[in-house]
This record gives sequence, structure tokens and C-alpha cells, in this order.
Amino acid sequence: MKTNGILTFFIVLTVLSSCKQQTKLKSTPPPMKKKEVVYQVFTRLFGNTNATNKPWGTIEENGVGKFADFSDKALSEIKALGVTHVWYTGVPHHAVINDYTAYGISNDDPDVVKGRAGSPYAVKDYYNVNPDLAVDPANRLEEFKDLIQRTHQAGLKVIIDIVPNHVARNYEGMTNPEGVTDFGASDDTTKVYDVNNNFYYIPGKAFKVPEWQDGYLPLGGDENRLADSKFEENPAKWTGNGSRLAQPHFNDWYETVKINYGVRPDGTKDFEQLPEAYRQKNYKAHYEFWKDKTLPDSWYKFKNIAQYWLDFGVDGFRFDMAEMVPVEFWSYLNSNIKMKNPDAFLLAEVYNTSLYRDYIHQGKMDYLYDKVELYDSIKHIMKGYGWTDHIPVMQKGMADIEHHMLHFLENHDEQRIASPDFAGNAQLGKPAMVVSATISTSPTMVYFGQEVGEPGAEDAGFGSPTRTSIFDYIGVPHHQRWVNNKKFDGGQLSEEEKSLRDFYKRLLNFTINSEALMGEYQEIHFYNKDNTEGYDHRVLSYVRWSAQEKLIILSNFDEHKNYSFNFKVPKDVIAKWQLSDGEHPLTEELYGKVKKNMVIDNGQGQIQLELEPLQSYIFKVGN
Repeated sequence: MKTNGILTFFIVLTVLSSCKQQTKLKSTPPPMKKKEVVYQVFTRLFGNTNATNKPWGTIEENGVGKFADFSDKALSEIKALGVTHVWYTGVPHHAVINDYTAYGISNDDPDVVKGRAGSPYAVKDYYNVNPDLAVDPANRLEEFKDLIQRTHQAGLKVIIDIVPNHVARNYEGMTNPEGVTDFGASDDTTKVYDVNNNFYYIPGKAFKVPEWQDGYLPLGGDENRLADSKFEENPAKWTGNGSRLAQPHFNDWYETVKINYGVRPDGTKDFEQLPEAYRQKNYKAHYEFWKDKTLPDSWYKFKNIAQYWLDFGVDGFRFDMAEMVPVEFWSYLNSNIKMKNPDAFLLAEVYNTSLYRDYIHQGKMDYLYDKVELYDSIKHIMKGYGWTDHIPVMQKGMADIEHHMLHFLENHDEQRIASPDFAGNAQLGKPAMVVSATISTSPTMVYFGQEVGEPGAEDAGFGSPTRTSIFDYIGVPHHQRWVNNKKFDGGQLSEEEKSLRDFYKRLLNFTINSEALMGEYQEIHFYNKDNTEGYDHRVLSYVRWSAQEKLIILSNFDEHKNYSFNFKVPKDVIAKWQLSDGEHPLTEELYGKVKKNMVIDNGQGQIQLELEPLQSYIFKVGN
């Protein structure tokens, strides 16, 4: 989930200057580690080979992928793409419109479920997994455990979602461990707020289903005995996005209810504040700070959930809408996670740039989405109206936290690059992907199907095309051509799609093996813009280096124009690299076909180059 795009835009405008004034702690990447690459896969869709794609289609009509579809072959191909972590999106048991009463699971009401397959961010049972994903729903936990083991055997690590801000309106834990009670089971529902209530209430008012708009009907109007514009909840609870209305708006997160972390309705907090000095302390100090304190009940519930999945074999978590939950809770949760597994991968969805450093330093997050800064900047360039000049400025402003800002060009919330509403052409993602993957020490994320140019054009039911649906049963056509009837060999891909996947494979494998990409960075874009004839704002350049590896990286974002110029490497870079005057051979690391020399004269490097449309170079400097 994410905030409204217009709201995010205004947040950026108002907080850019304040971000620069905050105390900045140096971002230091872990020593001796290489870049990490996360492959986000929508688990329900990955192995589905059904191509019917009927809007609002049932699981029988449109099909569904299973845990079992991630075979040894599939996982080895994901690994070979240059991936280190797989984020299995949509694993925890969320509300679905499918009858599993034979397995002791209650039916879900279409009036509080988005789509037919349901939102993965309306979790119904945190101690179990989505029954849709199992060949045998009675054996679903064991099937997921088998998937974790296969993933680990393939040399990959496992990430799943935790959604601390809200749960499904009909939350019902059927397989809770001993001693674990459901959210809200002990709440005093006569009060709007109590520190140990899990939810916020609207006493005296019953919940009302939103008024449907723009011709929308649950399940597309298909008959269902529960689709009657009624859902019993008395008293009504606050909705997941914070709406305090007993009848939330159609555009509210009406399928969810907000979790109470001890934040009173007026915004004041019912728990001890984390001292400012803890910004500079490690997770062990944070753990010690919280361990003897009495805390709101919801804190303990989510700590137990995280520890349950760590014990299950999960290696990390992606936290949905983390900024809607107090940073002190993250200090508590993440320090407990790290005490159990110091290498756990902790990724958070945060869009408010003024909160970045709080959630990293106080909340002890490993990584945040770099959506508002790098993603939005690159998207504007890809769409034709942005300038590359903004990227070095943005990167300078993020220098103190650059390692913690995970980069991506697609995820389940964003439009597909190939969608007409974004770039309309997957090839436009090539220079953007090079920059996204190489400009910093942070991890890179790729969304399944991105590497073959998936456009997200299907009308699945709930919501509009341009994003691959997360709410309905659907097939993903370009990706299905790679799946090739579960051979996972790309046998049905077009030559252009094969070439695009080969590009991603070359790039990602280079990044996870490069020492320089975990080393130093310096932009040389403005130096060339001022001193190199023919170089302009559609080109971007920078250098990366370590003691053993020196890289010069250039990307041409123009889809029509060739650039020819005598490219310059400034004297201060040459001095840092301790290179002498004369010729130095360059090896191009993406395709290895271009052989060039850099001529250093009087301490300045020069390379005669021609950049074709959408072409990038990653040059390694020889000794």
C-alpha cells in the first residue's frame, strides 16, 4: 500500500529543505558485503499458466499459482538472474473470496474484500498462510515450509510481508500458537481508546459498508449470498487508513481496521519516548532500553508474529506503510528481530522524506523504499520531461543514508514500465535500471515480469490496468511466456523479450559481484556538462570505486538520439585513483564488446565515446 500520489508530491515539496537540516549520521555499508538484489514475486501469480483472464474471474476460471510452482528449476533461474533474496508477496493468510469452510476457515464477506482473490494487505490470520497457494489447503503451512527450504537450497533468502498498521476487518486466527489471543479479543469496546486495546472504536455506532461508486459492485456484480452491502461490526472500528467514520468512504481502506499502538486519538503517546541519543546506538542498546518496560499489547502481538516466522525459517520482512506506526515501536520490534537473527533483512515502506532518518536511526530499519527521491526522479526522465541533472543533486542530499535506500523501478504498487501510462516501452527502463542498480551501495529490487517487459494490461476486476493486479485471479502474459508451461526456460519469449531479460541478467550479476559498487561514489555529470561539447541533460555519468576496482558509468536516457563526445574524467578523480598520464585500457562490463582506452593527459582523463539511444556503459579501468 502507499499514500496518494498527489499527497506524496506535496510532502516532498514541504520537507526537502527540512531533511537537509536534520542531524546526519554517516551511512556505512557492512564491510566485506556485496550488493543485494531482491526479486519481488507476487506468489499467487508466479506459476499460474492459465491465460483466460476473465475480469472478476474465479479461481477455477482464471487459475492461481501455488507454492509448489517454485520448483528447483524455477528457483535456480531466479538465482541465475542475479538475485540474492526473494520477497514472496501475499503469503500470510488474508481475506479471499473462496470457500474453505471444509478446512475450518470462515468465508469472507465480499463487502469488505477488495477483488475476488483479496488484498494481501488485509491479513486475516498471521499464524497461517493463504490457502489459495497450497495444493492441499490442509497442508498449507508445511507446503510453505518446503518452499522456504527449496529457496534456501537454491542459495536464496526469504522475505515475507508483515503489515503492522492494519489487519483484515474480519481477522480470525484459527491456528494461533498456545497462549496467543486474537487481535481485539480482550479489548474494551466501550472506549474509543485504551492503551491495551488493539483497535480504536466508535462506541454507539455500527459499521456500514461504503457507498459503491463509479458503477463498482463487489465481485463485479456476481451473485454471492454475503454480497448484500452489510457487514456486522458493532461498535464500528477505525478504518486502516485512519478514517474515524462508521461508514468509511469507498476510497478508504475499508477492508481493514487500524491497529492501536498506544497513540491516543489526539496523537499523544502512551509509552516512553526513545531518547535522542539512541539515534547513534545499535540494536542491542535499543533492545536493552525496551526489555523491562511495560508496553501496549499490540507491540507484543507483532513481536510474537515476527519471531514465529523467524523460527519458521523466514530471513526478513517487508513492512507495509511503516510510517503510519510510531517509530518507537519499530525500535522495539526490529531490535527484538535482530537479537534473534542479526542478519535479518528489514525493509520498510516509507514515503515521507522527513521521516527517513528517524526510521533508519531510531526505528533500526535496514532499508526504506527510495520512492520519492530516486524512483520519482527517474520516472520523470523516462517519461521525457525530467532532466538527469536532478539525480546527482538528489544523491548528494541522500549521501548520509544512501546505503539504506532500496532502489526499484517496479513493484506491486507502481505502474509497469511498459504500461502506456508510464513509459510505454520496456526498453526505456534499460538506462534507468543501470542507474538504479549502480549509483549507490543500497540493494536493488526487481518485480517479477519486469525483466521481460510485462505491461500490466489485463483488466482483472478491482482497480485499473497498468499495474499487475494484486486483488484478483489473473495471468501475467509476458511472464507466462517465460514460465513456458512450468519449464521456466523462456521458451515462449520473443527475441526482444529474451534480449531484455539477458540485459537484466548481465546487469544484476555484475552488481552482486562488484566491489566498487560497495565503495566510493562521485558524480562527474556536471563537470562534463560544463566541459564536454555534445553532452547534455539526457545523459548521466558518475564513477564508483574500491581499492581493487574502478568504474566509469554512463547512461543515455534518450530513445532517439546518439551522443558523440570526448568524455572527461576530472583531475580529482584521476588523483584519487592514483593513475598516471598515458593510456589506460577500459573493459566494458555489461556486454564486454566495447574496447576503449582512457587517455590521461596532465592529470585529466579523456575517452572518445559514442552512446546509442538508451545505451549504457559500465567501464572498468585497467591498471
